[in-house]
Amino acid sequence: MAPKQRMRIANEKASKNVTQRGNVPKSSKPLDDKYPVGPWLLALFVFVVCGSAIFQIIQSIRQA
Repeated sequence: MAPKQRMRIANEKASKNVTQRGNVPKSSKPLDDKYPVGPWLLALFVFVVCGSAIFQIIQSIRQA
């Protein structure tokens, strides 16, 4: 894109905010409530932690 066209697009986006004095959001990006860790990664972490705990319990029962 040419610099003039880029500036025109940016001006068109910002022109909507001129009439909203004081009510303009800080960011034009949509705010999504996303978790920093996905559900699959969380499930894997719980599986590994619980699995290792169960494995240690079984080993301690065998040694006793």
